Amino acid sequence: MADQLDMVQRDPNDLNSHIKVRFEDVLGEPDGAHSIDCVWKLAFTCFECGKGLCYKLLTILCGICIALAWGCNFALVAFDHVWCYTPCIRDFSICVGCFQKVYGTIIMCAAGPVCEACGMMFSKIKVQKS
Repeated sequence: MADQLDMVQRDPNDLNSHIKVRFEDVLGEPDGAHSIDCVWKLAFTCFECGKGLCYKLLTILCGICIALAWGCNFALVAFDHVWCYTPCIRDFSICVGCFQKVYGTIIMCAAGPVCEACGMMFSKIKVQKS
């Protein structure tokens, strides 16, 4: 399975496009308020290095455990759907289908003749234009 991983494009479905953060998205100096060039360049370097280092450190410390937890969570979701929800829904639809047939038969026997008689009675009415 690990052989199939794309090590370059790690978000092929663009799940996390909303958290793409670059230096320019966070810090910006307007015209008339510029720091010294070396400070601006150093701030850029510190931002990028700090973000990268902190992310890598957090993934080393927590990433594997969190991935395991999410894997277990989705295994439980799949288990619930396969073994609990889908059979329960299928059972319910079978039972409701039976009640639907009984209810439909009762309505057709009781209300069908009444509606048919009303339809025949009202079919004789003619509307004339004045």
